[in-house]
Amino acid sequence: MVQQREKIIESKTPYSSANRRMEYDHFKVSPVSGALGAEIEGVDISSSLSDGVVADIRQALLDHLVIFFRDQDLSPEAQIAFSKQFGELDEHDFVKGMKGYPELIRLVREADEAGRNFGGVWHSDVTHQESPALGSVLYGVDVPPYGGDTLFANQYMAYEALSSGMKEMLDGMIAIHSAIGPFGPQGRSKVYWRNMDVETNEKALEEVEHPVVRTHPETGYKGLFVNGTFTLRFKGMTEEESEPLLKFLFRHSSQEPLTCRFRWKKGSVAFWDNRSVMHYALNDYGGYRREMRRSTIAGDRPF
Repeated sequence: MVQQREKIIESKTPYSSANRRMEYDHFKVSPVSGALGAEIEGVDISSSLSDGVVADIRQALLDHLVIFFRDQDLSPEAQIAFSKQFGELDEHDFVKGMKGYPELIRLVREADEAGRNFGGVWHSDVTHQESPALGSVLYGVDVPPYGGDTLFANQYMAYEALSSGMKEMLDGMIAIHSAIGPFGPQGRSKVYWRNMDVETNEKALEEVEHPVVRTHPETGYKGLFVNGTFTLRFKGMTEEESEPLLKFLFRHSSQEPLTCRFRWKKGSVAFWDNRSVMHYALNDYGGYRREMRRSTIAGDRPF
């Protein structure tokens, strides 16, 4: 496993998408939007990768925030092996892992399902945890002929686009996160996701504190770190008092100029940095089946 760089304590300012690197030693990179995202060509991630290739992939992830691979043939074992080169893997608190592969979860929506899809709101993964994920690797197992794209939003740019007054107010603020919305006793899992192995437990009621503005531990850039799935309120405020500002931040952080859109094909892979992006799975493929397989890389406590 390539070791993570020593943490950068002081934040760099400002972030600019123009800083993204375009040249790497081991593969070709093609950006997919002006804000974030790039496709990597010339790498078979199911094979044994050299330390140099892994280091370049990690750097591309830091530069572009989400990276994509096409035409991959990933067995569960190969997906786990690839993901582990970037850190230890997490098991989901509420979605059971695949039989024999607890580190992998199946995101399944059958052709006859209606209602909300899994991940169908702007969010960062598992921010209900004290140490949310570093990132996730998502593999397209069964992809509809159209629809089901995933959107990603750059949270560095979301922070930089705020006014100086708003930045000053948000820096140092703390938000309360919890999984009660999707995975609590009355959560969405009771109504939707009937073909996924989801079960609620008491952990969904726990609350954790995270900074509203997070400093990335590897790049040193600041980014917004609130999301509509797990962020409940600001510390020291009620939900009613917090709601207007949170709604503004949720809208602001997912504006179109901050985003890229990835069209899935069978065998495609998306690898995103959960510390600097939010994502949104579109629900526009009624009548078709969609199955993805996800591994999640453990992260550290936001600061």
